[in-house]
Amino acid sequence: MEAGIVGLPNVGKSTLFNALTNAGALAANYPFATIEPNVGIVPIPDDRLAAIARNITTQKIIPAALRLVDIAGIVRGASKGEGLGNKFLSHIREVDAILHVVRCFTSAPGGEQITHVEGSVDPIRDIETIEIELILADLQTIEGALPKAERAAKSGEKETIARYAVLKKLAPVLAEGKPARGVIAAITDPEEKKIVKSLGMLSSKPVLYVANVDESDVHGQGPHAARVRERARQEGMQVVPVCAKIEAELAGLADDERKEMLGAYGMREPALAALARAAYTLLGLQSYYTAGPKEVRAWTIPIGATAPQAAGVIHSDFERGFIRAEVYSVADLEELKSEKAIRDAGRMRTEGKGYVMQDADVCHFLFNT
Repeated sequence: MEAGIVGLPNVGKSTLFNALTNAGALAANYPFATIEPNVGIVPIPDDRLAAIARNITTQKIIPAALRLVDIAGIVRGASKGEGLGNKFLSHIREVDAILHVVRCFTSAPGGEQITHVEGSVDPIRDIETIEIELILADLQTIEGALPKAERAAKSGEKETIARYAVLKKLAPVLAEGKPARGVIAAITDPEEKKIVKSLGMLSSKPVLYVANVDESDVHGQGPHAARVRERARQEGMQVVPVCAKIEAELAGLADDERKEMLGAYGMREPALAALARAAYTLLGLQSYYTAGPKEVRAWTIPIGATAPQAAGVIHSDFERGFIRAEVYSVADLEELKSEKAIRDAGRMRTEGKGYVMQDADVCHFLFNT
């Protein structure tokens, strides 16, 4: 699962990406690396890991991680190929969610003017520019596929009928300049759901707005960020205010210097921590933990995953040979201070193959190989 950082040129996208992928101090012992020039691994800051390590002596702590793709700036006309738009839009098609960076700052630190591609700062216009390009790209896909789908549906095959039905539902909505996500959310037929997934509609992807704010507005209370927040509220989306310049500086500081700088800005933690957690949730992910003398580790699973599926994240043999899981919560450990005390108190649960994992479960898996 990965998220793509999207936005117009000169909105701070690359600064944000670089800060996220270089913020090693957020989670010690994680092997940070940029996989490709535009792909990086980001840790998910998680206080529960420290809570486990306070009660279970371990050699290292490994957080969950998220793949991020830094997608080059989208410009007006991208759906028609402007600014290598087709290439960049194809990159968006490959990600599972969008982190839409919106410019809410007026000038760079020190008063330096950063030219806006549209000539002025207007976050709602910028949001709509990106959204319409995604919608137009989707409309091109649908209009190109409709004639063939109509002919194929005459065969009477279930799959071809479902495909034609989905395309007919999407075409008029996209033609009105509306995103595909509303139509897709209303589809309940299993065959049509499968078709929808295969289409890879850009405007159906979940979006998290990242309001890149001025240094004087780190909490995003200014008028530009407020407009983004209202837009997100109307769409049922989330907003995380971030000052990419500050975050880039924080990522390069030692712990004591970072704390001092955070205090100066009235921040409890780097905004990147909130952003990483929000992106994780946006992707429909949650963490469970394993804990022992060698490592305390967070593992990433989709919300709704079963115990065997969770075990399979560690190793496919664990899923194939799953017998049962011993499970307790981080809250149990914080209260009772040891696994022995949890077991003695009767809170160490034994769960079978049908168990649906809960966020903050700590597990020991038993399996046959």
